[in-house]
Amino acid sequence: QVQLVESGGGLVQAGDSLRLSCVASGRSFSRSPMGWFRQAPGEDRDIVATIGGSGSGSTITYYAISVKDRFTISRDNVKNTLYLQMTSLKPEDTAVYYCAARRDDSTYYYVNEYDYTYWGQGTQVTVSS
Repeated sequence: QVQLVESGGGLVQAGDSLRLSCVASGRSFSRSPMGWFRQAPGEDRDIVATIGGSGSGSTITYYAISVKDRFTISRDNVKNTLYLQMTSLKPEDTAVYYCAARRDDSTYYYVNEYDYTYWGQGTQVTVSS
């Protein structure tokens, strides 16, 4: 049974940092694209960052314009874990953050909610002004 479990959310002040973790189980996702999405109250679930599956070349990453140069997505294939390092947090970053994974093996990146098969339960990030 595949499971994705997020952790690391919390309440912080503007300018602070947080690191989110997503522990996957049930299968290895080292070669599968994964991503972070977020959803604020009354808003759609939007892409934050994605990372392609590990292959023979460099790992491909993609960031939403709103978080580029502030957030960093990475993965530890030994631990089967996805990370999102968030710095210089802003109140507009407040949302529930979700981890997602595709079922296939691919070095491509995917930015749409419908591109992903597996989802975690989400972790709340709240940034005060």
